[in-house]
Amino acid sequence: MRHLLLNTLTKQSVYRLGFNRYSTLQEPKEPIVKSKAIPGPKSLELKNKLDAVQSTGTIQLFADYEKSAGNYICDVDGNVLLDVYTQISSVPLGYNHPRLINVFKDENNLKTLINRPALGVFPGKEWPEKLHSILMNIAPKGLNKITTMMCGSCSNENAYKSIFIWYQNKLRGKAAFTEQEKCSCMINQAPGSPQLSILSFKGAFHGRTLGALSTTHSKYIHKIDVPSFDWPVASFPQYKYPLDENVAENKKEDEKCLSEVEDLIEQYAKKSNPVAGVAVEPIQSEGGDNEASPEFFRGLQSICKKRGVALLIDEVQTGGGGTGKFWCHEHFNFEQPPDVVTFSKKLQLGGYFHNDDFVPNEPYRIFNTWMGDPGKVLLLEEIIKVIQEEKLLANVNETGKVLKDGLLNLEKEFPTILNSTRGRGTFLAINCTNTSVRDRIITALRHTGVQTGGCGDISIRFRPALVFKKYHANIVLDRLRTVLKSL
Repeated sequence: MRHLLLNTLTKQSVYRLGFNRYSTLQEPKEPIVKSKAIPGPKSLELKNKLDAVQSTGTIQLFADYEKSAGNYICDVDGNVLLDVYTQISSVPLGYNHPRLINVFKDENNLKTLINRPALGVFPGKEWPEKLHSILMNIAPKGLNKITTMMCGSCSNENAYKSIFIWYQNKLRGKAAFTEQEKCSCMINQAPGSPQLSILSFKGAFHGRTLGALSTTHSKYIHKIDVPSFDWPVASFPQYKYPLDENVAENKKEDEKCLSEVEDLIEQYAKKSNPVAGVAVEPIQSEGGDNEASPEFFRGLQSICKKRGVALLIDEVQTGGGGTGKFWCHEHFNFEQPPDVVTFSKKLQLGGYFHNDDFVPNEPYRIFNTWMGDPGKVLLLEEIIKVIQEEKLLANVNETGKVLKDGLLNLEKEFPTILNSTRGRGTFLAINCTNTSVRDRIITALRHTGVQTGGCGDISIRFRPALVFKKYHANIVLDRLRTVLKSL
């Protein structure tokens, strides 16, 4: 990989990555922009070629992953961008990390990758040990079971099914399925297909599969023309910033939203569509990086316990260390663990942690062909080692402070453009005056060599890798300041 990068970058413009003592990769000293516009001509040519067979409306550029390294993503036009978006928050250690490249140089690991099993029926001999030593090693405290999946949407989708099964098991007790239940479910009718619901929040994003989409409320384009279940949607706290200057008002916002949750649970019970579970993100990511206080989340858990409702914490985007703790919900100091915690993105595969109550009694109730991917677990094993050995959670907190303080200073310098800096660790966001200004800033940043992304209607989100350092944060802040001055 080193010689590939040096073909593009001069020796004076690179420095050795600080991954570990085995690293031979190089990343640039700073971003390099070669094309007049991004996407450049080669990206546009590839986009036209792809457009002949696949929708391309969301594509921003075509990457050259052989030449990407560390915190920098290279595109096919030779642009080298400092990536603080990282494939929508799914790259934990940057690009082409040497420890990850070495994983599949091991012949046994390579065979695991090639011989991908249907894990639910033909798992490899090493699968139990890998689950115990890798995934259960990072399990949220108090959750002793795991169900592996492929992506975030299917993790939530199947977790909802587990919640419904758990809820019905509470009502049914140890009784067997009745013939009426068996027959009626085959034509989508009660009692076999009962009226049950999952409560979610305005601004939430839990995926685009059919059930998960009924709990997604971030953008209309995700949902329009697609049927949805009649499930309750509660308000999520909308805080005023700075937080320390609006404590009383934000506390009232928490209380109002929690009261609404209780009211909706009662309403849906009365309309014979009881709430079996509540799905919530620790930070609403796609919906605008909306955060809520630890007090809000503890109050939500208290309501769920009182009402006999399962609490699902969706850590698909927040899990894996970006908030300074491996699981964002660790910041909330719950008295008891959540009932279900879903994950994906930085953890390379999907799935959900839970306890014994959410394991179906019968086989094939939570099932698909792959049920995860052993090859991704091998990558995760090495990722966890690097996080621990290099104390990357501490790095996230230190670098996050630099980035957050810098954003707060830019707020003061450009108060008519920016406001409401928020987040934990390097999992940060800032609001712009309006959508048009936000989009102009993101585009201009890309043309200065910084790749970021939007969320909600007016927010810019920052999702760097765990190896993002203070000097990278300063590059982002300097270039953002240049863009803001140009506005």
